[in-house]
Amino acid sequence: MRRALLLCALAALLVGCGAAVEVHERDLVVATPAPDAEPSAQRPAPRPAGLAIAVVTHGQAASGFWAIVKNGIDAAARAADVTAVYRSPDIYSVTRMRQLIDQAVATRPDGLVVSIPSPALGGAIRRAVRAGIPVISINSGSDVFRRLGVLAHVGQPEGRAGEAAGRRLAAMGVRHALCINHEVGNAGTDARCRAFARAIRGAGGTSRLVAVDVRDPRVGRRQLRAALADRGVDGLLTLSSDGAQAALDALRTRDPANRIAFGTFDLSPEILHALKAGRIAFAIDQQAYLQGYVPILLLSQFARYGLLPARGRVIATGPHFVTRGTADQALRLSQLGIR
Repeated sequence: MRRALLLCALAALLVGCGAAVEVHERDLVVATPAPDAEPSAQRPAPRPAGLAIAVVTHGQAASGFWAIVKNGIDAAARAADVTAVYRSPDIYSVTRMRQLIDQAVATRPDGLVVSIPSPALGGAIRRAVRAGIPVISINSGSDVFRRLGVLAHVGQPEGRAGEAAGRRLAAMGVRHALCINHEVGNAGTDARCRAFARAIRGAGGTSRLVAVDVRDPRVGRRQLRAALADRGVDGLLTLSSDGAQAALDALRTRDPANRIAFGTFDLSPEILHALKAGRIAFAIDQQAYLQGYVPILLLSQFARYGLLPARGRVIATGPHFVTRGTADQALRLSQLGIR
């Protein structure tokens, strides 16, 4: 008995109270045993008891941004003593997202976290709501979540963020800008570019949208170099850390004197080092960690006690601007998987 107790204590230290599981395209679920379950050679470890929360996003947990979201999900699952199962398509696909949402609903989770990059997901999300599953949206969807029956949205109001980026570049003297959209058709990135263009026009300038494929870095760099062949361009906004990296590569040959003012959404260690070096003017941090952490906590409290402090509201995680002066702090936190 004493040996069993020692084994239980060790399992609790290693596993933590909750569990987070990532599901790839084949939806293989790897369940972590509950921390107080005694190991047994005669039977497989049981799935953790208690609440289960499904997460379906349009971004892969292997990407830089969504890896931080996943870190927040994992930490919240441990803190709230729940099982969180993360699903995402291998590549951006609204059709595949609908299927993954339906598959998640079929497991009858105690809550569902979902990003809403397209109104075409409305049917799948409404089916979840009609099934009695509490839903909270993250990242994309701040403008549509209420009419889908979603309880709250955790993320960055994209129009507000795009406009703030445009005002900041305009204040730096930018009058002929490019908005580099790596995911045309995503409601969130499209909204950023529209609001950015309004802010640049309001300062008497122009903005042009450029679609770039960042899944293949060589293709992305080629597309950016073609866009930057216009010598009138004096400002650039990218909408992701991958897009920013492609822009940095293209600007090394196109703009060695650093004449083009450059801002971006999202962070990575490479982006933060470029900020410190003065190659990027600012990065907009939408605090991806909180987009993963907060909805898990909210849904766990709602499932257990019916408590929800922000029904019908956007819990804004951005825009938060990181500049040369604040890059060091963000770098330290990036090493911990938080920024």
